Amino acid sequence: MTTPDHPSPASQPPVPAGKDRIYRSPLGLAGGVLLLLVVLWLGFDALFKGHGRTPWLALAGLILVVPLILAFTLRPAVFANEERLRVRNPFRVITLPWGEVAGLRSGYTNEVLTKSGTKYQLWAIPVSLRARKKAARRQQRAAADAARGGTPGGRGGGLGPAGPGFGGFSLRGPDTGPTRAETDKVMDDLRDLLEQHGAAESAQGEAGVRWAYEVMAPAVAGAVLLAILLATG
Repeated sequence: MTTPDHPSPASQPPVPAGKDRIYRSPLGLAGGVLLLLVVLWLGFDALFKGHGRTPWLALAGLILVVPLILAFTLRPAVFANEERLRVRNPFRVITLPWGEVAGLRSGYTNEVLTKSGTKYQLWAIPVSLRARKKAARRQQRAAADAARGGTPGGRGGGLGPAGPGFGGFSLRGPDTGPTRAETDKVMDDLRDLLEQHGAAESAQGEAGVRWAYEVMAPAVAGAVLLAILLATG
């Protein structure tokens, strides 16, 4: 028998999931803001200063282009907590409980694989082959320096096995960069969450996919308006 001072476990509210970790592309955000400013400046200039059909064409172009810029640059994000992974891509939002995730794959793109065999690209976590190669070179240097007993990075401007230079000094500064590309580190974080919570009871459920009609509808409307204006011109 339970009392008000000692409620039964079944009557207690469920423990809420932890706060989401949010992953986004800084370069994508910066590029999107810059591109959006340029498009808005040109569009509004044509809209208010243009003559004849130009303002209508500018309006149709803005209705078409602005949602697409938002969709591909500012919108993509990945949200992860102890219960599920939510992927916000340009035109879809995919919600995957960890129990439905089969794995996370990194190649030329970063992808999440479901147990049903479906794969979804993580637009917010783009792969940088250049950053991956730079990190691999740093890792190789660090391993070589450790093998010959040198300082980390093999470079430090000091005497000893620092490589070619004058009097044992390296001509290069300290190599303190990361030995893993940033997007690869993010994928490692997501894999850790999958490994830790994939079998948890709170992380079970069905995958959900929702189309982003709030992005698609205005873009389609702008395309239709632009097509009509061009066809009747």
